[in-house]
Amino acid sequence: MDDSGVAGGTPPKHEQTRDLIISQIQSGELQAGAALPSEMRLSETLQVARSTVRQALAALERDGLVRRIHGKGTFIHEEASQRLRKPRELFALVVPETETAFYPSLQRSFEQAAAAFHNQVIVCNSNNNLDKQASIVLQLIDLKVAGVAIVPTTSAATPAFHIRQLQKHNIPVVCCSRPVLGTESPLISIPFEKVGGLAGKEIRKAGHRRVAFFSNGVTEASAAYETGLRKSLGSDATITVFTASGCAATDYQSVTEQSATALDKMLASEQPPTAIFCSFDSLAESLYVLLAQRGLRVPQDISVVGVGGVFRGGGLSRHLASVTVDELSLGKQAIELLTRMRRNELAIDSREVRELTLAFSTGNTLGCVPKVGCAR
Repeated sequence: MDDSGVAGGTPPKHEQTRDLIISQIQSGELQAGAALPSEMRLSETLQVARSTVRQALAALERDGLVRRIHGKGTFIHEEASQRLRKPRELFALVVPETETAFYPSLQRSFEQAAAAFHNQVIVCNSNNNLDKQASIVLQLIDLKVAGVAIVPTTSAATPAFHIRQLQKHNIPVVCCSRPVLGTESPLISIPFEKVGGLAGKEIRKAGHRRVAFFSNGVTEASAAYETGLRKSLGSDATITVFTASGCAATDYQSVTEQSATALDKMLASEQPPTAIFCSFDSLAESLYVLLAQRGLRVPQDISVVGVGGVFRGGGLSRHLASVTVDELSLGKQAIELLTRMRRNELAIDSREVRELTLAFSTGNTLGCVPKVGCAR
């Protein structure tokens, strides 16, 4: 094989080398478990550079067609022939945003879990907009995806037909975070009321009885957060609630502006809150900055608690005290359920419900009530 440059649209030499090995697997010349010649031997036989062979073998390994064992060599994967007969399936993840909260790490875990099954992933951002989500559903049907994991919109309730249309085309669906009423599909749920309850427990343990709850919209989650918070804090606590209105939950500038106005009003009251619970880490980060701009120290003057994922990234999020939802498990379980439905091991209309585990990341933004102390 000539190792000269590409000409006349000829594929690169490493792709030609990869395709040659693939054809030998398909023809049976290379059987499962068979050892390939060394890189040097392949280079000499095919008359290409060793770097070309190395690229080809790396691509075959990524595709799950060979196994490279350090110190032993490269071997044809036991399932190579089967994987070549069956094209990679495409799974879709539909989320209301991709920049904040736990969605970036959810996306990573979903992609990693899909790769373990040698499948590909497409991520669709609905921007928490119902019309855009409807358009995404139609596009996924047209793409004939193998399955969809969806975090339904909260700006407006997702109608059942969004899910049913996918299922009618034999596309399995897993609902994530919350269910879609009127549908029958597996659900991996966030126990929203327990989230509020756990936040209230930690806030009360720190001695706080005057608490503010900030939410960036009226949703099922925010209502359940508030319910859990109230139950956990008890009847002797005073809870002030602020909910951003008239703007999308992903309109961070408008939410921050409204939050700033509400915060100033609260701080001007005779007995302002000593702790704030926020419905998302991103909102908690905004309030942290707003408090600093007003000369208040967190947590010495006022505490802040958020809600986020177990992956605590850089910047402020890793310092936040937060109720954490296992978004890494969410991505893995979604792929597992979709794969089982594709294999007919689980009915497409299964009502299986799984609840994500919660934990509390202590961070350093939750402290005792100033001049009072706490039971921590």
